[in-house]
Amino acid sequence: MQTRSTTHATRGLAVLALVAWASTCVLGFTLMAPWVGSIAEGIGRSYLSPIPLIATGASLLCALVATVVWASRTRAVASPSSAAFLERRGLLLTGLAAGTAATAAAVIGRNAAWIHTTGMAVGTSTPTESDPKDVQASWRDATIQSYRRLGRTEARVSDISLGSASISPESGGEELARRALDRGINYFDTAPDYTAAGSEIALGRAMKGRRDKLFLATKFCTPRGHVPAGASVAEYMRVVEESLTRLQTDYVDLIHVHSCNSVERLLDPAVHEAFDRLREQGKARFLGVSTHTPRLQEVADAAIASRRFDVLMLAYHHGAWPQLGDIIQRAAAADIGVVAMKTLKGAHHEGLLELTQQERSSYPQAAFRWVLSNPDVSSLVISFRKPQHLDEYIAASGQTPKQPDTALLARYDREIAGKHCFQHCGACLDACPENVPIDDVLRHRMYFESYGDQKEAMRLYSLLPKQADACASCAAPCLNACPFGIPIAERTREAHHLLS
Repeated sequence: MQTRSTTHATRGLAVLALVAWASTCVLGFTLMAPWVGSIAEGIGRSYLSPIPLIATGASLLCALVATVVWASRTRAVASPSSAAFLERRGLLLTGLAAGTAATAAAVIGRNAAWIHTTGMAVGTSTPTESDPKDVQASWRDATIQSYRRLGRTEARVSDISLGSASISPESGGEELARRALDRGINYFDTAPDYTAAGSEIALGRAMKGRRDKLFLATKFCTPRGHVPAGASVAEYMRVVEESLTRLQTDYVDLIHVHSCNSVERLLDPAVHEAFDRLREQGKARFLGVSTHTPRLQEVADAAIASRRFDVLMLAYHHGAWPQLGDIIQRAAAADIGVVAMKTLKGAHHEGLLELTQQERSSYPQAAFRWVLSNPDVSSLVISFRKPQHLDEYIAASGQTPKQPDTALLARYDREIAGKHCFQHCGACLDACPENVPIDDVLRHRMYFESYGDQKEAMRLYSLLPKQADACASCAAPCLNACPFGIPIAERTREAHHLLS
């Protein structure tokens, strides 16, 4: 009777152990995997709840204890040589091993995209990204060496300017912006939808007591996106006034119609009436437009012809299509200031193993020197993400292209062939029956893989009205639609996997 009771107890312990392991697997997938993903994303641990770690750890401990107790009881009621004992033990141990493997797979598998990205970054990091103490000696403590006239605004702005798309208070953006001011940067570019308004908040704090030292640009925008054509004058004014609150200032020097892809939005009467009122109230001084979209040329031509815009911010980099040089020249002739963006042509250099480490380190400055060799460009805006960029980027200020630059830029172009999307091209868009915004999908993939800004890339991708999951079952009529040889269907499908 005692043996039968002991056997029942042993079976109960076996069931308890199996349940504990199953619970551990479930908790690993539902709680621990997102927690690990947040760590991989770079979220500070002080912001993360310890509950996933505690719950999964407690479940794991219960499973281990139940297994040890079960094994002890089993030895007490069965002979180690018993075939039944060996069969039961083998089955249960197999189950436990499977549970452990399943738990690990749940945590690792759910973070596969992060593991891939982290591995890529570790394998291809440059000295300026991975080890600030190895920054080239000639770059140390670099300061702005050249200031250029920003068209009819008459402002003298630093030729290298601070882009803040990746800046937030949590990322140390406030201190980074202060140090940029100390180095001579006097043009700050921001927008409400950069890091969901975090950029404006960080810059507002950094500018305290120094507002008169810089030229500040923001956008007609909200933290969740652009203001559309057809919005009311009051709405356009409201979003700017909210920006002023975040920036802790009474005025901005420049307001852009943000990432504009239509003449309708560019010339919306409401946006122009709103700007006129804001200027009369002393809340804004100049009007601009930023565009890196498929209709860049159409938008830029209309902006120049309208005589309403003081500044154009355009995607401009080495190897740019010939018409862009003509647009910049005509803008300068109309005394419109030109600010260049997207100057690193995708910033793929950090992941190109085909380049030497020295070439990867030198590429940004070569690219900047190429842009600044055009005298009609007033300034270039580049996103500063890390403190070491203060040395690496500012060191190009005031410089002219050097002899090795041409060869390095040509090699870069060869290595990114079939990878880099020219978002202002748009040749592929009409080939998509699902109306997927291919240019935006691949732009957000670029932010994820090349800019190292995974969190923001995923956030922006989530806001797209149409995502690339539609590409999974599509016959891919876009296959040969890219004039630069990008395998669109493959790249968009991979992008959806990375960004979802």
